Amino acid sequence: MTWVPSESDTPFDRLGGEARVRALAEAFYDAMDRDEPALARLHELDAEGRVARGPRDRFAAFLIEWLGGPRAYSPTHGHPRLRMRHARAPVDVAMRDAWLRSMSRAMDATGVDGELRDFLDRRFAEVADFLRNTPG
Repeated sequence: MTWVPSESDTPFDRLGGEARVRALAEAFYDAMDRDEPALARLHELDAEGRVARGPRDRFAAFLIEWLGGPRAYSPTHGHPRLRMRHARAPVDVAMRDAWLRSMSRAMDATGVDGELRDFLDRRFAEVADFLRNTPG
């Protein structure tokens, strides 16, 4: 049987709340910095050449809300408008796959498994594919 989130059983709750979602976001950008330099360079970088604090914090806030936690993103940044916000960067199959590899490594690093992992693998793949804006 496949797990389906509900208001009382959200991915946010299953991950363990805000601190765990923030850890997932950090692990995601750490994996990107380490293993996907072309993808990392599409982001604002800090003095050490790593994805800067701003994108990390925005993504963590987005994930908290998107996964069913408190409104952490939209009160400050408005509606996510994912396609619009990603339009400035070419998102082709290679970038989509780099993003998915980074998220997979982050979920491995933070111990996301079982039904929750299956659900998140599917949802992240759907969103990543939706954001493609360049052929190839």
